[in-house]
Amino acid sequence: MAVQLKKSQATSTLSLTPLIDVVFLLLIFFLVASRFAQEDRRIPIELPSATSASPMTEQPKEIVVDIDSEGELVLNGNRVTPDALEAELIRGVASNPVHQSVVIRADRRVQFQAVVTVMDLCNRTGVADYTVTTQEGPSEY
Repeated sequence: MAVQLKKSQATSTLSLTPLIDVVFLLLIFFLVASRFAQEDRRIPIELPSATSASPMTEQPKEIVVDIDSEGELVLNGNRVTPDALEAELIRGVASNPVHQSVVIRADRRVQFQAVVTVMDLCNRTGVADYTVTTQEGPSEY
């Protein structure tokens, strides 16, 4: 009794569909991730003008503090009290004692006392490198 074995006619092919799916998922991930990097600077703030300013040449480890037109402090997109900001500055100085910098982005309509308060917090916590962000050009007032 002879058993006949039939050879399969199906050929194996490499499906590229999963690879294309992964490439599209990576593309979407990087597009979304790049937008989150800019989200913290989306608060509607009108920066004051400066006639002479020098651009920053390197990217230090910085804490960005926004001050809106009502004088509210905003850190990482969240409103904070001066005490909470001071605690965050202390943590920043503890993790980076030499090169910790603070960027103060204040609305030009805000009372300058709010900016002075943030500068005072920087001085009390040991942050020597803090800057106030302005726009280039003459003031409109």
